[in-house]
Amino acid sequence: MDTAELVGAARRVIAIEAAAVAALENRIDGQFSAAAECILDCRARVVVTGMGKSGHIAGKIAATLASTGTPAFFVHPGEASHGDLGMITADDVVLALSYSGETAEVLTILPLIKRMGVPLVAMTGNPASTLARRADVHLDVSVEIEACPLELAPTASTTTALAMGDALAVALLEARHFTAEDFARSHPGGSLGRRLLLTVADVMHTGDQLPLVSVDAGLRDALLEMTAKGLGMTGVVDARGRLAGLFTDGDLRRTLDYDIDIKQAGIADYMTRGPKTVTADMLAAEAVRLLQTHRIGGGALMVVDHDGRPVGALNMQDLLRAGVI
Repeated sequence: MDTAELVGAARRVIAIEAAAVAALENRIDGQFSAAAECILDCRARVVVTGMGKSGHIAGKIAATLASTGTPAFFVHPGEASHGDLGMITADDVVLALSYSGETAEVLTILPLIKRMGVPLVAMTGNPASTLARRADVHLDVSVEIEACPLELAPTASTTTALAMGDALAVALLEARHFTAEDFARSHPGGSLGRRLLLTVADVMHTGDQLPLVSVDAGLRDALLEMTAKGLGMTGVVDARGRLAGLFTDGDLRRTLDYDIDIKQAGIADYMTRGPKTVTADMLAAEAVRLLQTHRIGGGALMVVDHDGRPVGALNMQDLLRAGVI
């Protein structure tokens, strides 16, 4: 095959699968609502099962459900008939995938599922199949043709099953009023979790690490404080301990453009007055947004309490290390 033939084959696959997914829209009907309501009424977990390629799709659907507010896990139907059926309880809902609806390993465990009184939602490509007929709810994911020219490898059919699973998961997510913060709690180790859950208090420097000088201090004292604390800045406080200004590495570079005596100069003449600040309970992601929106040079921020007194400090490097950026 030359390049044009390869590209043509790939485009045919995409077109066939896109058409198969588009056809699902007209099947989002009462059966879909019944499946969603069945899962919403579930007091335990959604047990998703399937064999072969359907099993791989089932595993992904289980993972998507679990991460979007619907407790779920995958059970291999072959293993279920050899002991793993004990993982299913009467309070669960079973979501079974089989394009033919006649997969032997899935049908083998149906009598036991029925005997337990567990609601069964089936996802098949054949509404007249054994699995579809025995299910409490059936979701039709049939396709006109597979993208595989041999009509052998599951291609379009697995794509439609995956799309139907996503539709179900998202509908349940919205029904549960599941939020981005809820999602982050299921992903605390990921970048999303860090962005949505980490607060300024989690990354700021406090106590002896906090660089501060008095508004009456000399420029030399401010430089020594900056050097000692290593944050590339120092806060400047007034007589009542409130933040009066900020002096950063950037301010220092600009100051050196002037012919001044560093030993005699006062910090009040060269600090940035009224700097942007954050509070300890603010999300670290909001601090990043503040730095980017106002293009704060050096990425330096002071953390203040409700009275404007410094309680912490952070810079862009702290946010980078925390994985917020």
